[in-house]
Amino acid sequence: MTTSSRSFDDVQVRHLRALVAVAEEGSFRGAGHLLGYSQSAISQQVAGLERAVGMAVFDRPGGPRPPTLTPAGRLLLRHATAVLDRLAAAAEEVEQLRQGTSGRLVIGTFQSVSVQLLPELLGRLRADVPGLDVRLFEEEVVDLVDRVAADELDLAFVVGPVDDSRVEHVLVRQDPLRVVVPLAWADPGARSFPLDELRGRPMIGQSVMDSYQRRIDAALQAAGVDPAYVFRTNDNGAVQAMVRAGIGASVMPELAVDLDDDGVRVLAPEPALPLRDVELVWRRGRTQSAAARRFVELAASAVGGTPGATDVTE
Repeated sequence: MTTSSRSFDDVQVRHLRALVAVAEEGSFRGAGHLLGYSQSAISQQVAGLERAVGMAVFDRPGGPRPPTLTPAGRLLLRHATAVLDRLAAAAEEVEQLRQGTSGRLVIGTFQSVSVQLLPELLGRLRADVPGLDVRLFEEEVVDLVDRVAADELDLAFVVGPVDDSRVEHVLVRQDPLRVVVPLAWADPGARSFPLDELRGRPMIGQSVMDSYQRRIDAALQAAGVDPAYVFRTNDNGAVQAMVRAGIGASVMPELAVDLDDDGVRVLAPEPALPLRDVELVWRRGRTQSAAARRFVELAASAVGGTPGATDVTE
């Protein structure tokens, strides 16, 4: 590194402001008035700049004649203006980030949350933070915690309970399991479906690789039902379509069910099955933006439901 390049380390923002102000005002006195300094303070700042760059930036003819930029001064003025503009833009963006009115929020999600929870949440967030850039990534739930811990996602919806020291979490909703059956399988007035009636009947389920499907299977087995799957898919809509076609029944989290589908019966299991915890996670120890904090507040308070509060079809 050369001596001249090392001297630029001594250039300060106040030096650049003084250079621009003197060039714009045509005098040291005018620059001082513009920046709120005395004339001598402006002279000292310009002198400090000249020491740092090793060249004069103004010719000072004295008397009533104004100072004029030297070739070095004209070159530095161009860069000083660009630097100060960038600093002003950075200050504005940081203030917007502090106030939560702009920035970027990257959220991980999974299928049923994307359909049932996110549209309302994002609509409310957009109303609060209209300039926010939101990016969504829908993935397998098992991958989302790792991506949050790696700082690839700011927040992510996952199926709890979460027991991972790398992240913090808040409960968003306790999602009840529902039995979804063809119309012919239940009386029109029924509100529940005895689980023992699933014994030996064909069933539709998610992939065996799906961690929550394994929990559903374990819960059914604990209730004395060994599910006989005739079709598996990770598409919630396809599961319900198979039920609608009379191929079999399914046990699904309520968020994964289209409750407006009049081609199936959506009933509470009897006896009740464990609730599914939907949680929102973020990396432990990470400073959240104002927008991220607002999203957590919305998710925790505005969307969370009371277990079993959503009415099933009658």
